[in-house]
Amino acid sequence: MFDIFWRSVVIGIGATVLMDIWAIVLAQATGGSLPNWAPVGRWFWHLGNGKVFHDDIGKAASYEHELALGWIGHYVVGILYGILLVLIAGPGWLAEPTFLPAWIWAIVTVGAGWFLLQPGLGIGWAASKTPNPAKVRFLNLVSHTVFGFGLYATALIIR
Repeated sequence: MFDIFWRSVVIGIGATVLMDIWAIVLAQATGGSLPNWAPVGRWFWHLGNGKVFHDDIGKAASYEHELALGWIGHYVVGILYGILLVLIAGPGWLAEPTFLPAWIWAIVTVGAGWFLLQPGLGIGWAASKTPNPAKVRFLNLVSHTVFGFGLYATALIIR
């Protein structure tokens, strides 16, 4: 049982690392910016006070360590997604990982960003309040596809 747990944790970490590498490559290739995890950290901080949705997270009270909390939260969520994938797919998936369950799960997890995190940050349901919601949604799907590949690839490496 512990073997299944630790491998699930490693799978979540590996997938999150690959997603972060993808963000760096994308930013360098397009001249765009890297993800800023400070607003996410601020959002996590305010969850402790029972506040889930903000009109603008930038106007919410700041927290001294919000950037660190954002990074920690990012990785904790990735780990939870790795654990949940193994719980859903079953321990047999760890012995013979396939891409499809990992990819489907990764696409499903976009929903947490679209319908919890993004409105929580004040950027609307599925980034509807951003200047280009279709672009944000597309990039969310691509980054979660990379995350799904990371789940699969990490599972292959550690099986």
